[in-house]
Amino acid sequence: MKYLSLLLISALILNSCGKDKTASTATVIASNDLELIRQKKAELDTKSQEISEQLKQLEKSIKALDPQSKIPLITTFAAKTSVFEHYVELQGGVDTKQNLVIYPEYSGLLTRVYVKEGQRVHKGQTLAKIDDGGLSQQVAQLKIQADLARTTFERQKRLWDQKIGSEIQFLQAKSSYEAQEQAVNQLEQQIGKTIVRAPFSGTIDDVITEQGSVVAPGQSQLFRLINLDDMYIETDVPERYIADIVTGKTVKVNFPVLGRTIDAKVRQAGNFINPANRTFKAEIALPKTKDASIKPNLTAKLKINDYTNPKAILIPQSIISENAEGQQYVYTVTDKDGTTGKAKRTIITTGKTQGDAIEIVSGIANGDEIIEEGARSVKDGQAVKVITQG
Repeated sequence: MKYLSLLLISALILNSCGKDKTASTATVIASNDLELIRQKKAELDTKSQEISEQLKQLEKSIKALDPQSKIPLITTFAAKTSVFEHYVELQGGVDTKQNLVIYPEYSGLLTRVYVKEGQRVHKGQTLAKIDDGGLSQQVAQLKIQADLARTTFERQKRLWDQKIGSEIQFLQAKSSYEAQEQAVNQLEQQIGKTIVRAPFSGTIDDVITEQGSVVAPGQSQLFRLINLDDMYIETDVPERYIADIVTGKTVKVNFPVLGRTIDAKVRQAGNFINPANRTFKAEIALPKTKDASIKPNLTAKLKINDYTNPKAILIPQSIISENAEGQQYVYTVTDKDGTTGKAKRTIITTGKTQGDAIEIVSGIANGDEIIEEGARSVKDGQAVKVITQG
């Protein structure tokens, strides 16, 4: 009986659902009739599509009738003054004025070399000795003759002071003595050229000619002597910067190989423009350092400060537009009330650039609110709404 009662109840529910298409979703689900549930789902899907289309029509109508929905959303930033430093990017090489290849002044056999590579030497120090080819013996003989000429001259002078003898004898003795002295001095100067000395203090970078070689003036390279205490960087500067890059300008020196950047200054700007490439020379003094990694001929990238504005207004180049007359302009926000205002086209004059930033010479004042995002989509006089960037 209980089973029969359940069958009767189910039949009644199904019968009522089949007759009433407005049955609730809960009632349909309780029926456990798959076909009925599918019919209800199809009915609701159709209604859902109808409602979605109606909502779209309503939203479209609201946008057409509501003026607030037509206001474009923008972001702004306030113009403010800051220090602007413009740099000219160039390339140069490290050099030193005390980088010298030493040649002999006398021909002969290189009998002694007193230094080795990497050795620190001081000015005037003996570096090598060249065989004098018998000049020392000649000097000894000349000195003997000079001593005799000096003795003869001194005796003749004493006689002449006593009014004894003739004047010509006195003058001949004096002339002979002076000639012998000059001959000795001249030969000693020649012997002095057989000794190779350091012209300045520095380091022996290379011993080019070994001991025992025959050398000749102006032909045989003996040593390379370098002093790294006063290094500098030399670069070629385009002539258009001749009025801007002068002595004392700040320079940022980067050594790509070393991965280092140091601050320096221009110590000399050339006065001659090379007609071949229209450039002039500039020297940048390197500060003295114990870092031995900076060497002559090392490549350096230079950023030389050619212009500084202590109260510059900088804006991104990407927000600048240009009209048919070639004038540049940006949009600012005026008549602002809360978050809404009006876009105003402002003609500007620009100056130098550095990266993505550009200097504003005229048209924008400190504190002006400039449109950034949305600058390309607004029009002059159009109402805009400023959104806050989070």
